[in-house]
Amino acid sequence: MALRPIFYDTETTGLFSNSDRIIELAAFDIKKNRTFEMLINPEMPISQESIDICHITNEMVADAPTFEKAGKDFLEFLGQDFVLIAHNNDAFDMPFLVEEFKRSKIMLPEMITIDSLKWARKYRPDLPRHALQYLREIYHIEANQAHRALNDVMVLKEVFLKMVDDLPIETIISLLKQQKTENRMPFGKYKGKPLKDVPKSYVSWMGENGVFDKAENAALKEELVKLGLLT
Repeated sequence: MALRPIFYDTETTGLFSNSDRIIELAAFDIKKNRTFEMLINPEMPISQESIDICHITNEMVADAPTFEKAGKDFLEFLGQDFVLIAHNNDAFDMPFLVEEFKRSKIMLPEMITIDSLKWARKYRPDLPRHALQYLREIYHIEANQAHRALNDVMVLKEVFLKMVDDLPIETIISLLKQQKTENRMPFGKYKGKPLKDVPKSYVSWMGENGVFDKAENAALKEELVKLGLLT
């Protein structure tokens, strides 16, 4: 049976899955043409930075269900034979989901996922950036209320379909599994240079200037840590 693409997104209290919480979860099942959208009480304060980005306040989630309820509803929405697609899935959204399910003591089934950010970086190396809203502009997709989960989901759906054209989902999954020949610096002074050859002083400079605080650079940070260039 062909896998059903389900696009999803999370909004959170902050950037760190081990200490922050999900405050909004949304998804769109393209085959069944139905949506999932839920505010979630994180049982902790939302950082002002997150409020400024997604405009979800502590008052808005005060009476919302906790993740224990939201997680069960989300699994029911997903059903069977699906593939989850998110922008920066591997470094952000999925780690948050995993931690939330673990804290709620709900078994998270094995899932097939696609990280559309990794696809964009792999197959659109001509672009200087691969953030979702930048890709939206590149593909001439109409703007909506960015950084609310369901709005980002619908933009992601349009961007992803433009990027992959008519490739079957199974082919996309297979192509993403192919090992990269060499990780390269995606932007800046050393753009195109193998990451292992980027000077440690430049990596330190990026850290001091907040480059790794941006969610879209989480995967780059992870690779630099693996190479011992960043601690």
